Amino acid sequence: MTEKRTTLADVAALAGVSPTAASLVLNDKPGSRLAADTAGRIRAAAEKLDYRPNPAARSLRVGKTQTVAFLSDDVTVTRYASAMIRGLLDVAEKHGHTVLIAETGNNPRRLRSALRAMLDRQPDAVVFGLMGAKQIDVPKVPADLPVVLINSNSALDYPSVLPAEFEAGQAVARVLLEAGHRDIAVIGHSPVHASDPRQSVTIQPRYQGIFSALDEYGVTPSWLYDSFVWEPQVGYEAMQQLWRTGHTPTGLICLNDRLAFGAYQALAERGLRVPDDLSIASFDDDVIATYLRPGLTTAAIPYEEMGRRGMEMLFSDAEPEHLLVHMPLQLRESVRTV
Repeated sequence: MTEKRTTLADVAALAGVSPTAASLVLNDKPGSRLAADTAGRIRAAAEKLDYRPNPAARSLRVGKTQTVAFLSDDVTVTRYASAMIRGLLDVAEKHGHTVLIAETGNNPRRLRSALRAMLDRQPDAVVFGLMGAKQIDVPKVPADLPVVLINSNSALDYPSVLPAEFEAGQAVARVLLEAGHRDIAVIGHSPVHASDPRQSVTIQPRYQGIFSALDEYGVTPSWLYDSFVWEPQVGYEAMQQLWRTGHTPTGLICLNDRLAFGAYQALAERGLRVPDDLSIASFDDDVIATYLRPGLTTAAIPYEEMGRRGMEMLFSDAEPEHLLVHMPLQLRESVRTV
């Protein structure tokens, strides 16, 4: 992994100024009206931190072909893709750019081939967007071509946009905690998901957020179900195993909505009800969450907003960065006060 590059924000923080002020000075932009000592302080901070402007930081406002290449793993088979693409298109259209789209699956060879085809069309920037957040190997891109990763990151430290999973983990756990639940189980725990960035770069902060909130209330999960697969059948089987222990908690955190769907089915089969017999909170805001009755409380992955923020980063004069986008909590009827 390469050493993290010093950013404009780092220089601004050391100099005690805003990133905008630092950008004005280091890019020799006229009309900044900054005092000479302030400008000197900014340049000294840049020298001390060995700051080198990122060639990918240039704005696309003077783009040559007015196109942006977007490469994704599953844009045709995943409903989330339409939201991410909508965000990209909205911003690109405002800036007079067209988005070229290619799907590559999880095949590195197809990714390299698609990128070559896109580069032949001389786009002004390249966006890589994934439906499942993980670390990817970005094929070689010309050094002067801006690159942004959406719902993914890279060891090469390209600018990225990811969901704020730690914050969401806290919010989901607190829904149950603030409703009075102290006997809480968790379905979906898997050390592999949490530790391997090529499997996921968001599951670990999701776990950390959950356990951070539980710790605040002095609560330890009464039961953990460890599974690498997060599908409805696993949620169903987890509930069967839970009942075989002879223990039933009052609250349940599922690491995604598909697991929660399986838990709903297991409860219904036993004649039990959500939230009367078990309160459930989850993540993703899959379409399943809106169809369940009662509706499932869940933290939504902000695909559209991530697409929008990623594209805005390309058109901004500010230094590209690593953004975390808020995951809105969809409060429905699956949690009751105890």
